[in-house]
Amino acid sequence: MMEMGSRSQVFLLIFASQILAILGQTNSNDATALFAIKSSWNNLPPNWEGSDPCGSSWEGIICNDSRVTSIKLSGMGLEGNQFGDLSSLTALQILDLSNNVGLKGTLPSSIGNLKNLTTLILVGCSFFGQIPESIGSLQQLVFISLTSNSFTGSIPPSIGNLSKLSWLDLSDNKLSGTIPVSKGSTPGLDWLVNTRHLHLSKNQLSGRIQSQLFSPNMKLKHVILDHNQLMGEIPESLGSLQNLEILRLDWNSLSGSVPSNLTNITSLNELYLSSNNLNGSIPDLTGMNLLTYVGMSNNSFNASGIPQWLTSLPQLKTIYMEDTALQEQIPVDLFSLPNLETIGLANNNLSGTLDIGTRYGNNLTLDLRNNSIKDFTQKTEYNMNISLSGNPICDGTGATAKYCSVQISNDSFSSSLTCPEMSCSSDKTLSPTCKCLYPFTGTLHFFSLSFSNLENSSYFTTLAGSMMSAFLSNGLPVDSVSLSDPTVDVYSYLQIEAQIFPSTQNSFNRTSISSIGFLLNRNPFQLQYFGPFFFTSESYCCFADKMKKSSHTGIIVGASVGGAVLVLLTLCAGLYAFHQRKIAKRAGHSSNPFETWDRDKSGAVPQLKGARWFSFEEIRKCTNNFSESNCIGSGGYGKVYKGTLTAGEVVAIKRAQHGSMQGAFEFKTEIELLSRIHHKNVVKLVGFCYEQGEQMLVYEYISKGTLRESLSVKPKIQLYWTRRLRIALDAARGLAYLHELADPPIIHRDVKSNNILLDDHLTAKVADFGLSLLKDDDKGHVTTQVKGTLGYLDPEYYMSQQLTEKSDVYSYGVVLLELITARAPIERGKHIVRLVAETRYDSKDNSKLYQLIDPRIGPGSKLEGADRLFTLGMRCVNESGAERPSMGEVVKEIENIIELASLTKYTDEALTSTSFEDTTQVSLDDFYNDKAFDYSGKFPDVGVRNTTGSY
Repeated sequence: MMEMGSRSQVFLLIFASQILAILGQTNSNDATALFAIKSSWNNLPPNWEGSDPCGSSWEGIICNDSRVTSIKLSGMGLEGNQFGDLSSLTALQILDLSNNVGLKGTLPSSIGNLKNLTTLILVGCSFFGQIPESIGSLQQLVFISLTSNSFTGSIPPSIGNLSKLSWLDLSDNKLSGTIPVSKGSTPGLDWLVNTRHLHLSKNQLSGRIQSQLFSPNMKLKHVILDHNQLMGEIPESLGSLQNLEILRLDWNSLSGSVPSNLTNITSLNELYLSSNNLNGSIPDLTGMNLLTYVGMSNNSFNASGIPQWLTSLPQLKTIYMEDTALQEQIPVDLFSLPNLETIGLANNNLSGTLDIGTRYGNNLTLDLRNNSIKDFTQKTEYNMNISLSGNPICDGTGATAKYCSVQISNDSFSSSLTCPEMSCSSDKTLSPTCKCLYPFTGTLHFFSLSFSNLENSSYFTTLAGSMMSAFLSNGLPVDSVSLSDPTVDVYSYLQIEAQIFPSTQNSFNRTSISSIGFLLNRNPFQLQYFGPFFFTSESYCCFADKMKKSSHTGIIVGASVGGAVLVLLTLCAGLYAFHQRKIAKRAGHSSNPFETWDRDKSGAVPQLKGARWFSFEEIRKCTNNFSESNCIGSGGYGKVYKGTLTAGEVVAIKRAQHGSMQGAFEFKTEIELLSRIHHKNVVKLVGFCYEQGEQMLVYEYISKGTLRESLSVKPKIQLYWTRRLRIALDAARGLAYLHELADPPIIHRDVKSNNILLDDHLTAKVADFGLSLLKDDDKGHVTTQVKGTLGYLDPEYYMSQQLTEKSDVYSYGVVLLELITARAPIERGKHIVRLVAETRYDSKDNSKLYQLIDPRIGPGSKLEGADRLFTLGMRCVNESGAERPSMGEVVKEIENIIELASLTKYTDEALTSTSFEDTTQVSLDDFYNDKAFDYSGKFPDVGVRNTTGSY
């Protein structure tokens, strides 16, 4: 009996340890992030149950060593607008959320936390706002596809840092601005030497295609830039891309002649130049023997005959040269090209007699509408689809001829069924293998195609075969593929409807659907005849339920085993319940980390030393229900509203839009940080709101807006020299307080002129702590992803990801240079730091340097302390952080400059004249207390201003 008891105890311990081993297989941070996603997204897979995503094998989630490494949720019908919690999954390698149109919001900067990410696919969602610069810090990225969303703003230059990137697809969005190229240490897309696919089509990109964008060491295969607003000449550097196979520049505003060195790209298969403003001679493409598609329609080329080189391209399938000033007679040799399918020469001035010879292909389509052709040699003896309407030959009695009435179009191809006598119930579809199944349906969108005969079934049979091979080689349960209704849309993209049928059951489960979507949008296979594509899917009707089969044997075994382990399960239930309570508590804290905070009836929170917790209703009332008339600013984070509290205090309320919200813990951390800051040169936090899915920060209202606005071309406030010195001192004191006096010290991480606000007395206050971090005094730095604003970013921090307070010093140095020159950090392609450095080097007597000073503050050579302020600014932007001064040292130096400036009492009138002879002394205290501005001690009249301050 004793031995039996010992064995039972051992068995019990083993059983209990196995239960515990199963529990908690997911890293706690990863589990918290997934639970946060679960609480904020809808239509997630129903098996997202239990406390352990990895241990419970949540659909779409793949783990390795307790870490979530892959999320594939393509085509799930997900809905949600909070993306931020995903950024906590720092081991994530693959993220595919494609074809979930209900996923909305912006990509947060925190996406830069995903340092192991190799694949990012967000095709066919509803994301908007700017693509964050932090995406350029994801050094492992190989594949990015953000196609078919509503992203706006410019392309982040930081993408140029992604040295492993092979596929970059930002097509079908609302991106604007120029295609970024590198400037010194600032990256650009020209750094993507290993990238093979550059897809930027169907956006609002403008400006010139810089020659610098392309170089001989690049591996580009596809350059797809069509349907934008690009202008200027086609850069000759394109001719150096020896691996290029597809070039789409059509539907832009490109001008000038086509570079002759394009003929160097002997690997080119498809060339799209149509619908631009190109002029000069039609380019000679002799020697480009792999060309299958040539499109040059709707340009302003010099009038000429049909180019002879067209007849020397053996692989040519498609020619489109409509409205290109072609004239004379068409050479008969053109029709004998062995692979030719379509010739589009409408709207030219081709003349003479048409002779198509006898060696043309049977499937040739010839569009010669609206030319000057008078006769046709083979009027009754031809076998092709041809239209001559709008030519003299079709006038009068000839108008009834077949070739005068034919409309140029292709009939639609559809897969033929081998079992035509079979039929299925209304909710199922007959597959090519004669089975009634529930297919997964979607559309393949091809950026280009080498052929143009959509009636030729062999192309689509080949495509279906390639797709099946890919599905089967990846272990996907696909029975067959049916393709139908190929259509060339208004963008010259080929669209094909695809039905994908299941093999093991009547319908697919969620894992199979997401895997199919991932495979198609990942483009892992080489297709013959077809160019690159993306896949958009319809909502799947019929996800397969898990089979719940039972048998008599199962019942008997289950009953026997159940009785044997009942006692053991009872014992383990207590352990399991305890573990579940801990996880539930963690998840609860993740969704509402504020539950431990107390607040009195007025909303005051003791932990926050004066900051209040406002209800949503209070905020709604004080902003007049968030009316647009109360909106005083906006950005990627959301909007800022002016409001008046019940006590009469005017505040600014920063309301985060749902897609840009932080995780709950991050929001709480920011509030705690802000509540510790109390300084006259730092914007004060009044309170916050965390209710009804909202994140709002309530600040004191700063009436005169941002420093950047006051430095603009037409400012509402005129900033003279003494005012600029005082603003420089105010901002320096605010930052010195954060670095040296705050407990614990704080690194701002986004110092810029837009984050320095001016109050009624033009006192400067440092604002916006959304990126701020606490300084690690033990290490002297914080290791973190790079965040900040282009132009102000510390290059040392950018390269090392080691953040110190000297990163703020660098950014402040850029602001100092802005204050002196009124120039933006990056203007006309040159960084202000480089501009000042080069000018100082070229100017021994500072004469050229003084020319950089904003002329609105007086002659640079007469501004006392201007050269010292330049010197201080350049010390702050030293490439080495160790060589930069501390903010405390900056404060002392500016005070010294002000002492120097106060030796001459500047009035507004004196500062705008050429005479600086008044040497009345003014003390530093008087200067800082506003007594140096004029003799009366009052501010000069600066006018009335409607502000849109930034918070």
